[in-house]
Amino acid sequence: MREILNLNTGWRFTKDYAQAPTVLDPEWELVDLPHSWNAVDGQDGGGDYFRGTCCYAKELSKAALPCADRYYLEIRGANSSADVYVDGKHLAHHDGGYSTWRVDVTQALAEASLLAVTVDNAPNQTVYPQMADFTFYGGLYRDVNLICVSESHFDLDYYGGPGIMVTPTVEGSNAQIEAQVFVTNQAEGQVIKYTLFDAAGNMIDTCISAETKAAFTIENAHLWHGRKDPYLYRISAELISGEKVLDNISTRFGCRFYEIDSDKGFILNGESYPLRGVSRHQDRWGFGNALLPEHHKEDMELICEVGATTIRLAHYQHDQYFYDLCDEYGQIIWAEIPYISQHMSTGRDNTISQMKELIIQNYNHPSIVVWGLSNEITMNGAGDPDLIENHNILNDLVHEMDKTRLTTIACISMCDMKEPYVQIPDTVSYNHYFGWYGGTTDMNGPWFDKFHETFPNKPIGISEYGCEALNWHTSDPKQGDYTEEYQAYYHEELIKQIAARPYLWATHVWNMFDFGADARNEGGENGQNHKGLMTFDRKYKKDAFFAYKAWLNPEPMVHLCGKRYIDRVEDVTKVTVYSNQPEVELFVNGASIGKQTHDGMPFFYFDVPNAGESTLTAVAGELKDESIIRKVDTFNEAYLLREKGAILNWFDVTTREGYLSLNDTMGLIMKTLRGKLLLLQFGAQIMSSMKKNKREGKSGGMGGSGMKLGSGVMAMLDGFTVLRASNMIGMVGATVTKEQLLKMNKRLNRIKKPTV
Repeated sequence: MREILNLNTGWRFTKDYAQAPTVLDPEWELVDLPHSWNAVDGQDGGGDYFRGTCCYAKELSKAALPCADRYYLEIRGANSSADVYVDGKHLAHHDGGYSTWRVDVTQALAEASLLAVTVDNAPNQTVYPQMADFTFYGGLYRDVNLICVSESHFDLDYYGGPGIMVTPTVEGSNAQIEAQVFVTNQAEGQVIKYTLFDAAGNMIDTCISAETKAAFTIENAHLWHGRKDPYLYRISAELISGEKVLDNISTRFGCRFYEIDSDKGFILNGESYPLRGVSRHQDRWGFGNALLPEHHKEDMELICEVGATTIRLAHYQHDQYFYDLCDEYGQIIWAEIPYISQHMSTGRDNTISQMKELIIQNYNHPSIVVWGLSNEITMNGAGDPDLIENHNILNDLVHEMDKTRLTTIACISMCDMKEPYVQIPDTVSYNHYFGWYGGTTDMNGPWFDKFHETFPNKPIGISEYGCEALNWHTSDPKQGDYTEEYQAYYHEELIKQIAARPYLWATHVWNMFDFGADARNEGGENGQNHKGLMTFDRKYKKDAFFAYKAWLNPEPMVHLCGKRYIDRVEDVTKVTVYSNQPEVELFVNGASIGKQTHDGMPFFYFDVPNAGESTLTAVAGELKDESIIRKVDTFNEAYLLREKGAILNWFDVTTREGYLSLNDTMGLIMKTLRGKLLLLQFGAQIMSSMKKNKREGKSGGMGGSGMKLGSGVMAMLDGFTVLRASNMIGMVGATVTKEQLLKMNKRLNRIKKPTV
């Protein structure tokens, strides 16, 4: 009978070793798993977190292990490449930091053995990801187990799979269930007992066969229907010899059918089921990616609270426990591999192996409906024949391995919709940031209308949209100011545009939570991407969180925005309330200033007299929410963005009335000939710096590879001020000095602003 021994405790860890150890060094750091060596330096900015090879070691006593014929070491996540040794002998190598893999250690185990796992997250040219806007945390950051089995057992060798594959097909009110198991060393006379259970654990049917396939019919099948009814069945399989059970496995599954219609969007079990949700990264403040089960569950409950019906699990395979939670909570999932940002002609084999692992390990999860082939992979252009071929291979592979699901890609904003690459998968989504990385918020909807008109039979969605917000505040929010107020405005506008376009097959906010991106030095808190609806530590829900809760979650609610924005200089201030109730009334110090009714969107705006200190109370039915505002004569500069460790801050920049400065947008500057030439010179300096840093091994930005500043990237940066862009230079592996910027500002001060 199979036994699983968890090995998470009592490891010795070091960054400094010469070769795989044969004796445990008591001077090494004592750690328990899950563990990441970048839990601190991968989140503090500068793009300088440690990337290299580290070693974990643990003593095993064979006498303390369950009695078994075979012992498999199971590693559920080692980022990004790893090697396994027993007593100094090399047993296995694995490339890919986000999937489960196993090693048969039976022959190597002595009565007392030293198990060592070396893990490497250093840059290379073969293993994805190598360039991306998130930290590539190194470590043994998920569970490590020892699986103890008989000589005959359900497969443990094939791409980390569970050894069983269940394919339900809904036919009318019934469901046909095909279960297939994979057996290693099945001997003559051995049979398999298949048992089907309902969600309560009651046996529905059972059969015994020597065959590795079994079929069942569930009459009047209870369908898995997303968040409305995430009903799960279970199948167990026992490998039996005579009266003895040699091995046993089981899996849950759901009966459901769906389609993605280019006009009607997502349809689940014959009913319209709009996919409106979020993306999620698997890290957390102070933990890196070494999350505990309670972290995963808290994330799921927060995502459900916001009202999401779908999650894009970016940009890699997530923990099996989280996929289980998706099944249980009824989330519809986009699962993808980390084929991201920079296509590598030397990385094709790794895209194939990571895709095989993703599908084989996750085939049974009813929550998953699409397999993602890549994300923003055309950052350097969509015409590379090798890139196109790689995507065709992956698309064909997915359809061959899984005939029940569709494929998709997340296209970078600058990728022309008419590129042949866009037509490869079954569905497509775009990462658009109009209103943040250039352009205006009202450009989003018309762009998707244009795509829908041009390709009426191609389902189109939004894979990323969002903007950053920290604890900065203003009554006059503007693009690029990092205020909570601008983020709230941005998402209000996007919600309105999405709600008016039911043809969008899925929409995913970027991101549910702030996350680690060590190359980022912006917004006043370095080392993070702050586009989350919640903070990195999950302690604070930004106002935009409640915009989605009011739109998507039917549970009655009311929320007063701006609770962290107390001191205000204006005599009359705008106050926003979010509620899914038909009417909201606002009180100032107990006196009503009026009621507003729902106009189809859950956003209510009030002009509030601002004198002294006022208590605001928003009332919607039986619900109420309160906040405080205070009249001040001078703007509270604690609310104003100050970049931490920035080369320059806005207040360091000399401005001249009617003339340009570093505080103007690149798009505005490009409208003048002299300004355009100046920016081109600046771009040449950046390119030179990127090349120099790469030669010196300092190109740590965006995962260490740097990004080409082509026309598409420059177009995306039009909405950035030069100062803001300069504080993000590290993301592309370049450096710029204070002296260079001040010199550039002096020259800009001589150029008259264009008439807009």
